[in-house]
Amino acid sequence: MKKVLCILALAATVSFSAQAQGGLGSVLGGIFGGGNSSEQSSGNSTLGNILGGLAGTVFSAPISLDGTYQYNGSAISVSSSSGNVLSDLAGSAVTSTIETKVDEYLAKVGIKPGAMTITFNREDNSFTWNVLGLSLPGTYKVGDGEKTVTLTFGKTMKFLSMTGNLESSLNGARMVFPANKTVEFLKKVAAKLGAKNANVQSILKLSEGYDNYKVGFKLTK
Repeated sequence: MKKVLCILALAATVSFSAQAQGGLGSVLGGIFGGGNSSEQSSGNSTLGNILGGLAGTVFSAPISLDGTYQYNGSAISVSSSSGNVLSDLAGSAVTSTIETKVDEYLAKVGIKPGAMTITFNREDNSFTWNVLGLSLPGTYKVGDGEKTVTLTFGKTMKFLSMTGNLESSLNGARMVFPANKTVEFLKKVAAKLGAKNANVQSILKLSEGYDNYKVGFKLTK
């Protein structure tokens, strides 16, 4: 967290400096095509470095799961055909668009922010996933420097197991899993809740044109 605060402070300092030297409008103008070539180069470089640092800090630091987390929307990770994760500004726009659609599909099943909680117990590596009153116990294991997580549900979910990426965020965590595994989980949840799972199945169709499509959850502690 100290590192995050330092980077935010740096961003604020650079922003103030940019205003003093020619205004924030000059920097933004350079990024979106306005301003002269030197302003554009400087603006792109400065903002790119700041955003790169923030992205790396916010979504890549290891996290130790413990306590109760509340579902706060879907989380998406996709790659371009070249295999590079879309983590730049354009990539963020892509993932945000997909997340909006996934949120719409899940809302039709009744899964909205606040409708799910996951409680992790680090002492015995157990978890309890609560979805609209449905309690789903299991065990979890973190790996790869606490950057991956494997959830193994009990017999309630027919011992479903899913392994995905675990990422820290400013106020909690993100877990993303291969889309087919997440959809399998959500279809089982929908069936137990007596909801139609056609909307859940539609989540897979959003992967057209992308590789390594992962779907998961934003969690707020």
